[in-house]
Amino acid sequence: MGRLITVNDRMQRTYRYELTAPVGRTFDPEFRPQLTPAEMLRLGVFGGKYMTDCRDEFPPAWFKGAKLANGRRDSTLNYFGVNASQPLSEWRRKGWIHRDDPRGWFQWYCRYHMGRRMPDEDARQIKRWKAIHRHVRQVQRNCEPGDLSCRRRQRQALLHWAYDSRKL
Repeated sequence: MGRLITVNDRMQRTYRYELTAPVGRTFDPEFRPQLTPAEMLRLGVFGGKYMTDCRDEFPPAWFKGAKLANGRRDSTLNYFGVNASQPLSEWRRKGWIHRDDPRGWFQWYCRYHMGRRMPDEDARQIKRWKAIHRHVRQVQRNCEPGDLSCRRRQRQALLHWAYDSRKL
């Protein structure tokens, strides 16, 4: 039996899950994120607002150097300085939110990285992650290699999905 985590934040009260895999290892072979959650937070994602009330759930090291907003979401904290997010209400409307991860894909990824496994939900989220790869191809087709000013919104969105668009 793995370690039990109890979550008490603004979006979940007494939610519990079990860590059954080693941290950052034994990922599905089709899921190869280029960035860890900690790297994403340091680069600047989601306008710095995504993780401000749930730090107790994750390792303190994830938040060293993280670009987090003090108040409202701040797109200038994003690596590419642009807003590349849809509102959570839109994610809910499209049916992309699972009840265990009310913040969406990144919350699922953080928990997956920590060692939580939920086979059906993992397969669904990994399928979504793979589908985002089409944006990698669009950046590659339309931008000169290393031109970080080209398609900044699309590059920022890729960072939100753990693709390192700085290297395209």
